[in-house]
Amino acid sequence: MKWSLAAAFAAALLIGTSAAAQTPIVIKFSHVVAVNTPKGKAAEKFKELAEQRTNGRVKVEVYPNSSLFKDGEEMDALQLGSVQMLAPSLAKFGPLGVRDFEVFDLPYIFSSYDDLHKVTEGPVGAQLFKKLEPKGIVGLAYWDNGFKDMSANKPIRVPDDYKGLKMRIQSSKVLNDQMKALGAIPQVMAFSEVYQGLQTGVVDGTENPPSNFYTQKMNEVQKYLALTNHGYLGYAVIANKKFWDGLPADIRATLEGAMRDATKYGNDIAKQENDNALAAVKKAGTTEILTPTPEQTAAMRKALLPVHKENESRIGADTINAVYKAIGFKP
Repeated sequence: MKWSLAAAFAAALLIGTSAAAQTPIVIKFSHVVAVNTPKGKAAEKFKELAEQRTNGRVKVEVYPNSSLFKDGEEMDALQLGSVQMLAPSLAKFGPLGVRDFEVFDLPYIFSSYDDLHKVTEGPVGAQLFKKLEPKGIVGLAYWDNGFKDMSANKPIRVPDDYKGLKMRIQSSKVLNDQMKALGAIPQVMAFSEVYQGLQTGVVDGTENPPSNFYTQKMNEVQKYLALTNHGYLGYAVIANKKFWDGLPADIRATLEGAMRDATKYGNDIAKQENDNALAAVKKAGTTEILTPTPEQTAAMRKALLPVHKENESRIGADTINAVYKAIGFKP
């Protein structure tokens, strides 16, 4: 009887241990854009590679389109451990207290993806990620979306055209100063609320890469899209540091590899996705595309470049100068 009880206990223990070993590590990955955007596709690629390469030891649950948390809520959720991974826009780190990231918001600082990647794939990008660790966050990768264009319900070609317009921005002091430099009235608004805000006239216009503009159907509520390419919109893939550091070493290494490959995939398609979205906007015919002349672009640059100096003390002169040096920028 004793032997059979002991055997039964051992068997139950073995079954329990086996079940525990087979329980996958769940990563909740929340983001605020549509699945068919560069970020949405890169997130799905990471899920695919992570689950495949860990043989099911990791399960990635992707929550797009603010379906789990809105962009004003997700950072708190990450720090509290309610979600394990995010891919917020780089502008989100200023309100968190890491203002160095607002260097990416400076207007007309990057003229190409090549310039941008000298920063995001180089030592400057790595140094910026280190600044997140005291906040309980680990930076994993930089994901491109693209260069932003301005939209409104009136033609916007030169700085004077923006005067008095209520322009939606993310929560960023740099973007606030950018709109003020144009004479516009900046309005902070959650990304998930922008369509309704434009539809109801709470805001008159906004700035977005074409992929966000089209996938959020903003072309239905904006009459003009000016191809200003005045600023960059990118994301940082981040994880809760306690969670990430607590992963088994082999799992963490596998996920890092999956992230590298998902990043390359996402960044490689970003430009094409924006080109496709712009073509779709043109085809829809509800929004007139405005292509600035060299003179109009020069006027916009002249109005906006002072925003760099204006935010030097906020972002940090060292950070701005490090970016300038990396890309050979001369203000």
